[in-house]
Amino acid sequence: MGKKSLKLVSWNVNGLRAVLKKGFFDSLRGMDADVFMVQETKLQEDQRTDDMIHQNGYTSYWSYSTVKKGYSGVAAYSRVEPKAVKAGIGMPEYDDEGRILEMDFGNFILFNVYFPNGQMSDERLSYKLDFYKAFFDYTNDLKNRGRSLIITGDFNTAHNEIDLKHPKANQDRSGFLRIERDWLDQIVKEGYVDTFRYLYPDTVKYSWWTYRFNARANNAGWRIDYFFITEDIIKKGWLKDAFIDNDISGSDHCPVGIVLEIS
Repeated sequence: MGKKSLKLVSWNVNGLRAVLKKGFFDSLRGMDADVFMVQETKLQEDQRTDDMIHQNGYTSYWSYSTVKKGYSGVAAYSRVEPKAVKAGIGMPEYDDEGRILEMDFGNFILFNVYFPNGQMSDERLSYKLDFYKAFFDYTNDLKNRGRSLIITGDFNTAHNEIDLKHPKANQDRSGFLRIERDWLDQIVKEGYVDTFRYLYPDTVKYSWWTYRFNARANNAGWRIDYFFITEDIIKKGWLKDAFIDNDISGSDHCPVGIVLEIS
């Protein structure tokens, strides 16, 4: 049996209709990913165009917010047919915002997740922390049953000081609160590996920049978009590369990705 190379890409597009006007399909084709995942589509099912649904060589899969229009939502374009696709984790309080897409490819399960933002209020911060717990309880159950997992998307939290330009100025802001960072510490302890940091422990690179203060031009960013994988994927030698593509614009985030070689 030969080895199969797979390129997986994730991008918070901050509104699919908006990014379509900025060359999204060119970016999709140019990155040549086997699975291309997007977060924050801000779409309902009936707002999708044929172009959004049907891209040459790709099948698309979607999850929508049912609680608010023009909000949240995730999608994936895949050249590889999953064995099963599921939206959500079976808990309406988290599933109704359209934040989770689970794709089972047999060798591994791939999650495309738009984790909540906690900046709006104390209530939303609590929701974000509860979401982390519910989601990782769900994935830990799969992991404990021996499944290999890949979890990607916008985690809305910078893990360590290396992961944002101004850590001291942001230590009291949601996205870099100790209580949020503790969650990322916890999942690392539980056997999930941050692929980019694993391969590039000292590289300073960001995946999100505020639209204010000329932040992107000054590279005053945050790394909040990740690919986490279970440790067994490392042990099998599948992980070949991880990347953050700062050259692709169109959103306040840029794409991140990994390359796998599965034997």
